[in-house]
Amino acid sequence: MNWFSNLFAKSAPKSAGERQTLPDDAKDAANLDPTQNSRPLTVSHERQPLDVLKQFAPLRGLDEEAIASLPETTLRFGNEARIFSLGETSDTVFYLLEGQINMQPDADQSYRIEAGTSRAHLPLNCGKICGATATTLSEATILAISVELNRLWAQKSQEDICCVELVDIELPEPLNDNRFFASFAKAYRENKLQLPSLPNVALKLKEAMQQDIGINEAVEIIQIDPPILTKLIQVANSPLYAPTSPITNCHDAVTRLGLQATRSLVMGISLKQLFNCQDPHLLRAMQKLWKNSLYLSSLSFVLAEETGKINPEDALLAGLISDIGIIPLLRFAEQYPEQYPDFGELENSIPYLRAPVGALMLHTLDFSEELSAIPHQSENWMYDSGEQITLADIVILAKLHSYFGKEKAKELPYINSIPAYAKLQDGKLNPDFSLTILRKAQQRINAAMSILT
Repeated sequence: MNWFSNLFAKSAPKSAGERQTLPDDAKDAANLDPTQNSRPLTVSHERQPLDVLKQFAPLRGLDEEAIASLPETTLRFGNEARIFSLGETSDTVFYLLEGQINMQPDADQSYRIEAGTSRAHLPLNCGKICGATATTLSEATILAISVELNRLWAQKSQEDICCVELVDIELPEPLNDNRFFASFAKAYRENKLQLPSLPNVALKLKEAMQQDIGINEAVEIIQIDPPILTKLIQVANSPLYAPTSPITNCHDAVTRLGLQATRSLVMGISLKQLFNCQDPHLLRAMQKLWKNSLYLSSLSFVLAEETGKINPEDALLAGLISDIGIIPLLRFAEQYPEQYPDFGELENSIPYLRAPVGALMLHTLDFSEELSAIPHQSENWMYDSGEQITLADIVILAKLHSYFGKEKAKELPYINSIPAYAKLQDGKLNPDFSLTILRKAQQRINAAMSILT
């Protein structure tokens, strides 16, 4: 029983503080049938204080006016009550205010969420399809927000991207008082960062592709750069393309790959040259960044193949540029060796610099609008791009997968609770997907990583 369907339309309050209490026999009946969701013990339409709402993502990123426009309801459930069930559609985003709940994404797995923890400040579901069955482990209070939240957050995210040249860098204390970061932020604001450029062959091919060239014209451009040509032939012979016979020349490689895939792959191969510097300590950081970018691009490639709706080569390129904004930071540090801080502080600054600097760099390199938005969206876990799965969704899913097994994963949402996950396989959630994707596709991931190594 999907009792929460149209929750706000059906239970519009007569007054802001109206509370509805169910009779005792209804409360008992609600928890007897294990196949049905439980009705709440009480339903209140009194709005939560703003400081309470601001604890939750992505509400914390919206202004007060936007938050006030969202219908909200507070629900009280008894122990062992089922709030929602795996695979159900929903027009509501749920948060845990009080108590404990058990989330079960499939028959063999479950996890607990306790009010007040960092995980409780994230949505329990994506507001479209429920990625798990939620059951209370005690009396619990649930905040229900209209799924309109997803649209407002997507709109806010798009506005931030459109204003890329105006977005300031906001660093937390004590980074904000650090001389190096203050200098970097000033250079960014004044558009004085030394941004690297792509190799000539990549730029020429990108410009030519905008004029609808053929295979022969593409071959002429690629042959200008022998290292890129060699790597492209290697790609065409890799297991990713299941070759039946070896390829030894550029024309056959482009024919096998196709023009669009060739463009994306040449761009990806060319990007490796940007991950370089002279300082040996910073070079190690740059190499680590390249390795992480390779892994992310490989995951993006494999996930795109699994969906069958996103070009895998486009996904590979999108994964590579997700963290490209870190390159200008490391190169700026190389320019001012007497100023740059320790690597711990550099790493702490990355979440604040990745998106604005990366978007500016891609905009300067004349990447498409869709690709230029990737640094902004790659860790925007609650971003909802619309009904159909997009390139941004693929990179978001790949990013979340890339943190599996790492310490940071403890702070991140469960994959079954984000909008991008609900779009997999035509909206049909497969609870085993994120657990088996890496094992099933390990060979393909290794092949994808070998392309750009």
